Amino acid sequence: MKKLLKLLGVGLLSLTLLAGCGNSAGGSTAGTSETKSTETAKTEDVTLYITRHGKTMLNTVDRSQGWIDSPLTPAGIEVAEALGKGLDGLKFDAAYSSDSGRAIETATLVLENNGQKELVDSLVTNKNIRELNFGTFEGMMNEEMWAAIAEVQGKTMEEYMAEMQKSGMKGGLISAANSLAKLDKEKVEEGVNWPAEDYDTYIARTTKGIDEIVKDAQSKNAKNVLVVSHGMTIAAFLSHIDPDVEIGMGLENASVSKVTFSDGKYSIESVNDMSYVEKGQE
Repeated sequence: MKKLLKLLGVGLLSLTLLAGCGNSAGGSTAGTSETKSTETAKTEDVTLYITRHGKTMLNTVDRSQGWIDSPLTPAGIEVAEALGKGLDGLKFDAAYSSDSGRAIETATLVLENNGQKELVDSLVTNKNIRELNFGTFEGMMNEEMWAAIAEVQGKTMEEYMAEMQKSGMKGGLISAANSLAKLDKEKVEEGVNWPAEDYDTYIARTTKGIDEIVKDAQSKNAKNVLVVSHGMTIAAFLSHIDPDVEIGMGLENASVSKVTFSDGKYSIESVNDMSYVEKGQE
């Protein structure tokens, strides 16, 4: 079961699970993966350095964390600071984050440690690049949430695990999001809580958010852009660009995935790159 959690829980599960099944520290590189932007009219090139926030308290205790929030742990602060130091020498023209506190905290630490503290005051937050909303499953133990997903699909955990291991990252994201949305419809009275998002709703807002960031960056003539978001959201965007992208067993906290926007298209340059953190820890 924990292998499944590691595969699917990119942005919501503790990355301390499966200690023997970690990611490649150097990340992976993609070739010509592309998709056309649906929102952006201008064609100026923009390079996005998309990073996952540092480790949080809820990550540490293995509870789901979507729209709810918790602060970075000491380890989370340390890795964000290391990322900033490792990015020293790379000048960002603009910086963006989701409006979740953990993303804002990470972006602030990165900028303060890469010599661009002045960008903290102009940091732009965008609610559309938040993590997936888990609805009434927010804050639940991850194992309990995944058991509920298997049950609503009429499968044992073993059957669900086997299916998800075959379906890949995008298939796993679709299955998990749609199952949670279905469960929430049965549990939540309309207007009482923000319901869990189905996949189509989730990926539509995520891509809208990235398009908004690119459009704003272009308006500022910003070429290199820092974007701090969430593990599941970053994985959803990358697998939307390229369903076959190699994300491995999940995105590390403070990893960088580099995406370029050129001639109206997004291209993945690298995924889950921890080399900046490693450089900053030297």
